[in-house]
Amino acid sequence: MATVILVRHGRTTANATGILAGRAEGVSLDQVGQDQAAQSADRLASVPLASVVTSPLERCQQTSQHILERQTSALDPLIEADLTECDYGQWQGRPLSELATEALWPVVQSQPSAVVFPGGEAMAAMQGRAVAAIRRHDAAIEAQHGPGAVWVAVSHGDIIKSILADAFGMHLDLFQRINVGPASISIVNYGASRPSVLATNTEAGDLSWLAGGLKSADAPVGGGAGNTSNDVTPQTA
Repeated sequence: MATVILVRHGRTTANATGILAGRAEGVSLDQVGQDQAAQSADRLASVPLASVVTSPLERCQQTSQHILERQTSALDPLIEADLTECDYGQWQGRPLSELATEALWPVVQSQPSAVVFPGGEAMAAMQGRAVAAIRRHDAAIEAQHGPGAVWVAVSHGDIIKSILADAFGMHLDLFQRINVGPASISIVNYGASRPSVLATNTEAGDLSWLAGGLKSADAPVGGGAGNTSNDVTPQTA
């Protein structure tokens, strides 16, 4: 019953200019992204983390470094290739405004399970390897650190959306209903019977209630009394 905190990387130079970065090298956080990552790291400082697992891409490693620097115990980041960005193939490096005119674009919006990016990856395959990686690390961290362990996975927007869709029990074709902003924090607990999504796309709020881990994976009938400290605050449009 470990708990994973899913953190998207902060804003990048590509995000700011409307370019689909994909797996291109040299895409780093801009100043806004650095500030966003630092803010998320400050929120996580009160939570003793068992591990920080990150996509190998530079923007995620930069974000994870902010998180590691605010932890009181020394941790080395674990690089997980299966949490890397989707392989967008021939779409990589192109402006989103241009991609929106492609015939594949509406399929990406409404039926992502059918999408295979030209020269790249199927979105269903992306979800499969990302969810498998999260569940694999979650089980290993719980086995090593106990059921109260809390850990962080730093990854990308579509990757985190696909992980959350799986945790919600949603078909991949519905995953575009989920928003995951730069440096946002989402929280999932994988219980014995089902995952429990505790927060999505949060940009502010106290997380100290996670410091001792979760006591039960059972859903409180009637909704329960909530966390013992301030609730995380969801992003509003």
